Amino acid sequence: MPLIQLQTSIQPEPARVEELLKTLSAALSQQLGKPESYVMTAFEAGIPMTFAGSTDPCCYVEIKSVGQFSANQTQAMSEFFCGKIEADLGISKKRIYIEFAEAKGYLWGWNGTTFG
Repeated sequence: MPLIQLQTSIQPEPARVEELLKTLSAALSQQLGKPESYVMTAFEAGIPMTFAGSTDPCCYVEIKSVGQFSANQTQAMSEFFCGKIEADLGISKKRIYIEFAEAKGYLWGWNGTTFG
């Protein structure tokens, strides 16, 4: 049910993307206290994007999960995920947006049913 999806203007090496996605999956599971067996990660590279009127490297991240996020959780996740993306992909934290979205269980489907 948790999902972390990245869209970026850069085109990193596939091995780097795979390693990053595995790290993000484990971290999202830990941050939310949910089993990693439910976490999905996705990465879209080479997307034409601007940030602050510039085409310099940038990234948009969506983090979605069933249930509510606390302010402490989103602050900690923003700090960790922005730092990890900056370290692994070289995109400045100042050029990363993260959207946190809460979903009701009945609006999230899996395995032919929903979580609500």
